[in-house]
Amino acid sequence: AAAPLSPKPIPVGHAISTPSQVAPHDFTALVVDDDRRNIYALTVLLERHGITVLGVTGGREAIATLQSTSGIDIVFMGIMMPLMDGYDTMRALRALPEFADLPIIAVTAKAMKGDREKCIEAGAWDYLSKPVDTEQLLSVLRAWLLR
Repeated sequence: AAAPLSPKPIPVGHAISTPSQVAPHDFTALVVDDDRRNIYALTVLLERHGITVLGVTGGREAIATLQSTSGIDIVFMGIMMPLMDGYDTMRALRALPEFADLPIIAVTAKAMKGDREKCIEAGAWDYLSKPVDTEQLLSVLRAWLLR
């Protein structure tokens, strides 16, 4: 089982904006999406801001990666995936006590009325629509990694 994740102490007012402010070893993100192009696009944005990124292409792989890899600070979860979609993956993760406090951000192209609420009900802490806007991404990182 993965080691429990704990928030890292960060001074109040600290903002993620440049790689010099957040070194790659400071935070690690898991990006889950069945389309490798989406993983690549989000990886480029995150790495530009000093976040180390792991990418997987499905829900079951995401759960296995989280259980076998310590130090993942945040998850960006695709929603529309075959076999085990993002909703089911988030519900499964939230059912495991070691992931109760893991920030999970839903990322979906299907930006329809009610989607945000459905993602939050399934266990996401926040929601981004594709294509991901850099400023929204930074806002999410500040909100959940620097809490």
